[in-house]
Amino acid sequence: MQTISLGTDMTAGPQPGRETETGLSVHPLSAGDEAEVWEFLSARPIHTVFIKGLIKENGLVNDLNRGKFYACRDSEGRLLGVALLGHITLIETHFDAVLRAFANYARGAQPIYMILGEQEKAECFWDSYSASADGTCKQHRELLFVQHCPPPLSEPLPDLRLATPDDLHILLPFYGEMHCRESGVNPLEVDPEGFRQRWLRRIEQGHAWVWIEGENLMFNADILRDTPDCIYLEGIHVAPEIRGKGHGLRCMSQLSHILLARARSLCLLCDSQNAEAEKFYRKAGYEMAGYYKTIFLSWKN
Repeated sequence: MQTISLGTDMTAGPQPGRETETGLSVHPLSAGDEAEVWEFLSARPIHTVFIKGLIKENGLVNDLNRGKFYACRDSEGRLLGVALLGHITLIETHFDAVLRAFANYARGAQPIYMILGEQEKAECFWDSYSASADGTCKQHRELLFVQHCPPPLSEPLPDLRLATPDDLHILLPFYGEMHCRESGVNPLEVDPEGFRQRWLRRIEQGHAWVWIEGENLMFNADILRDTPDCIYLEGIHVAPEIRGKGHGLRCMSQLSHILLARARSLCLLCDSQNAEAEKFYRKAGYEMAGYYKTIFLSWKN
């Protein structure tokens, strides 16, 4: 990652256009900035799928983003970085100085709960931001897996389908436990109604794929972000009683054929300590494309 040698202004508190490092300024983005931001993010469609998917779904200014979008520019007004700062924090830039500028600015913005990004970038942001962070944090090193072409399609599984609102009572406990394993916090305990509404919206958007037998969740895969260039998947689950029998791979293959008919690539993250999951994704036709880091802070609604 390229580094710019710039002096630092450590003053906290966000102000539109405030210079946070010499020659750099951070300011909120508005609804009229979509075209410029989209072009900037399109240079790296896989790594920016998290941000682009949010903008595609909600626009730059929307409470559903659970944060605010900001731009970082140089003294000539050139766009050097885009960030979502808030409950979930995402940043796209090539420069360490821009990451530090966003981190310094974020100290006075709304509280941050989760930071997600390429490993070096997330660590650079965290190094600058952590001095003002409240509470402990939990960090995960993750592998980014990407697939561009669907693997050979074995016998389709007719029970793989889109989830419906009637499935929510089965899915919510699973989603809550999944989040708790990663962050140490179960949203069903700290924000039950908000969590329910977010997942109901995802189901209604056609972003949850399931195989359910009776009241048992056999397979799950969720579309977190959906753009023409890339679809990001999360929540991949194969029930323990059917593992090792090829059913999970059949579901993944079938899903790849469905989704790659409308997007150029698929991607997902895998905990670097989960050798079994890594092996599964490789067998499903995914290739590793980089290292990521997720940092969880104290829960903020």
